[in-house]
Amino acid sequence: MTKNVVDEVIKFSEKNNTEMVLIPSRRQVDWNGGYVNNWTTREFVKYVRSKTNRVLIERDHGGPGQGSVDDDGYESMKHDAKYMDIIHIDPWKKYPDFKQGLEWTEKLINYCYSINPNVKYEIATEEGIRKFETDELELLVNELKTRLKPEIFKNIKYLVIQCGTRLSEKHNTGVFDENKLRNMISLAEKYNLVAKEHNGDWVTSDVVRAKAACGLTCINIAPEFGEIETRVILSKIKTTVLFERFFEICHESKKWVKWVNPSFNPMQNKEQIILISGHYVLSDPKFLALKTGLGEVDEEITKSIRAKLEELKNYN
Repeated sequence: MTKNVVDEVIKFSEKNNTEMVLIPSRRQVDWNGGYVNNWTTREFVKYVRSKTNRVLIERDHGGPGQGSVDDDGYESMKHDAKYMDIIHIDPWKKYPDFKQGLEWTEKLINYCYSINPNVKYEIATEEGIRKFETDELELLVNELKTRLKPEIFKNIKYLVIQCGTRLSEKHNTGVFDENKLRNMISLAEKYNLVAKEHNGDWVTSDVVRAKAACGLTCINIAPEFGEIETRVILSKIKTTVLFERFFEICHESKKWVKWVNPSFNPMQNKEQIILISGHYVLSDPKFLALKTGLGEVDEEITKSIRAKLEELKNYN
């Protein structure tokens, strides 16, 4: 996510009279800042709501160990509950054990409710963080239904479902499991929850339509939009000295490390490094200094983002 993406989503939502959701992770926007325009949670929400009432704001992967430093997640959650519409409660990166993950999910929901009883929740996590099978996912929902007060449990709106796909480098990997998707969607419907898949980036239109045919209505898309902006910038500098400088900024950021396998050689894959991690550094002062020599590049960026939004609209 970048400021250009935020602005285009707002414009698209207003133009098409449709509700959309912006889902920043803690690394993108957090209580004390993030790599997207250096926004704090409060500043980001204030900016979006000054532009539109049609775009909801959800914390993506909220919880312990999900920010730029290892923590218990409470300080971030305090601000999320105060300002955001929806919070994805996701302790599973730091606590993959089912019992611990359940207990942390329960604690964090109760904590957020104590701050704002109107905030809604998303539970569970994507396959790349912690794999769930349908039976175990139902156990999570049932345990929360038993442990939480009814008025709190009813604020759980989304259930993260899994169907075999996950992100690696700038690709969607794994194998789409239609049967698993149908079972998980049925599970969500059983408890009056909305099934939502993460990792909807870089899939073919046929796969998107196949998932929609199974009944999936919500898919998160994030790094693909960041890559759109990076590609436009890359096209302007590929044959200039600015290419090497952009690579150096991306390489030094280390933001590409989690997306590649251990044998990946960054010095032999400079363009790949830029495409994977370019969107992480677009607010970095070193990149902003580089960008001053690119002219009106933002016009071309917003045009490309708008085209992708129109493409996604046609899947509905």
